[in-house]
Amino acid sequence: MDELRKTFRIPARYRAFVTAADPTDVETVTPVERVRLFPSHKLADEQTLGGKPAAEIPNWRKNWVVIGRSALLGDPYFLDTSKLDAEGDCPIFTCMLGTDTIKPVLCASSFQQFLRILATSMEVATGFGSGVLDDEDEAIFREALAPKIKTIDSAALRAGHWT
Repeated sequence: MDELRKTFRIPARYRAFVTAADPTDVETVTPVERVRLFPSHKLADEQTLGGKPAAEIPNWRKNWVVIGRSALLGDPYFLDTSKLDAEGDCPIFTCMLGTDTIKPVLCASSFQQFLRILATSMEVATGFGSGVLDDEDEAIFREALAPKIKTIDSAALRAGHWT
């Protein structure tokens, strides 16, 4: 963990999470997204986008650290370590791969809120079963999730990634 902290400037809150509960094959599943979090031993190898090192991607910033990926689309979820708060936490963003430019979209104002949003999304998803959902089902899920995200992180709700 010390090497990761030095190499990627991993913030204290994320380090505490990995120390307490290093994710191994963790994937959150909801009707609209599947977020796969990386274990600490794979973090250095996962600093890629579309098979290329992230550092070689135009507009990619060196203070962005990929901590997970969409299991549906492959889009990264990353910490922005340039925006540390007083508690050693930072915002989480995602971006669409396969576009000309990287346009980060806020997922959560902090890693702590990101975990709460993922947990809440999974709770809301329990009523939807495991079958294939149509567009109307996805819209109903997003509508049920939105007020819950608003209480966790209104900035994330406004950014629109989850809804």
